[in-house]
Amino acid sequence: MTDSLEAELAVGADAFVREGEGLEVAVVGAGAVGATTAYDLAREGVDVTLYDRGQVASGASGRAAGLCYDAFADPVDAEIGGDAIKRFRAFSGDDTFPFVECPYVWLAREGDADRADAIRDQIERMQENGVVALEGDADALEDRFPTLRTDDVAVAGIAGGAGYTDPGRYTACLAAAASGAGASLEPNTSVRVRTDPSRVVLEDGTEREVDAVVVTAGAHTKRVLADAGVPIAMKPYRVQALVARAALEEPMCYDASSGFYLRPHPEGLLAGDGTEHVEADPDDYERGADPDFAKDLLERVHRRLPGADLELDRAWAGLCTATPDRDPLVGELLSGLYVATGFQGHGFMRAPAVGERLAKQVLGGGGIDAFDPTRFDGDESFAIVDGMAIDSES
Repeated sequence: MTDSLEAELAVGADAFVREGEGLEVAVVGAGAVGATTAYDLAREGVDVTLYDRGQVASGASGRAAGLCYDAFADPVDAEIGGDAIKRFRAFSGDDTFPFVECPYVWLAREGDADRADAIRDQIERMQENGVVALEGDADALEDRFPTLRTDDVAVAGIAGGAGYTDPGRYTACLAAAASGAGASLEPNTSVRVRTDPSRVVLEDGTEREVDAVVVTAGAHTKRVLADAGVPIAMKPYRVQALVARAALEEPMCYDASSGFYLRPHPEGLLAGDGTEHVEADPDDYERGADPDFAKDLLERVHRRLPGADLELDRAWAGLCTATPDRDPLVGELLSGLYVATGFQGHGFMRAPAVGERLAKQVLGGGGIDAFDPTRFDGDESFAIVDGMAIDSES
């Protein structure tokens, strides 16, 4: 555990009367958001139990890409993104998880005027929000990142508050920190949620009444809440990624015109796209990549990294979650029932800040108004769009 985590636990235990003493909370879903929420609740003295139907990080967090950045044009997103980066930096270490500082570049090609204009507009709004983001043309990009092909670039954004990490290790670290702060971990434990009063029901029928239930079950969140009679406007969808053996130190990059992202990886580079615009079954989806996925994506990556000698190592599929307005559902649904889902592929990178804010709301603080889950009735019809899409309305 890092000195930062140990210091937080010490402060939570000794320096003041903790806000949550006497409260009992069940967190359902031990992914990055759930583990962080459990940690932040436990260090405030809450009696927390963190449940998961599998192992810690066995769902979407274990299959996430691990890109982390604060390059958001919306003020709320920018604030949360910046706070998340600060916590990634503070918690990382040799004995916990790595956080590698790395610039983040997003670009549009010549001839893609709509996305180019959208990127310029985004950069201006980011700067207004205090995000360190610069606009660059092909020459500026070539000077700074010679590994990238830049002769076809119309405009690029460059963000400095960025890096990458191992999502599984982050989640395991925060779950361990939660346990160290007094939380109980219950992996391989399926539970049902009930309301009025808030409680969880174990597979053997045992019921545990609690002060609050926090559902952070990723793609399974919709079913968990539906079983409790609470609908939400969320759809899981399938995405794909791969790891290739190659030499890449920086940057992380999102090619908006070609619709893929890439980042350095200990084994070479990680790249992804392959969003399916249909709702997926979280219990019955293809976890392997499509037959032509890797070949097609590596060809596009090679066009952006022409000097890279790419050799496929592995490819896989995972699930993300969408909402009608592309903003997540975070906060109180009913009295004593809280949710965090619908992150459009950005859940892991915002987990440190979202978990902290959700814990504070459970303890009586304010929520994130823009993410209030009660803004939808739960029966809305909507189309799934890519989480990293850039268009004229971004």
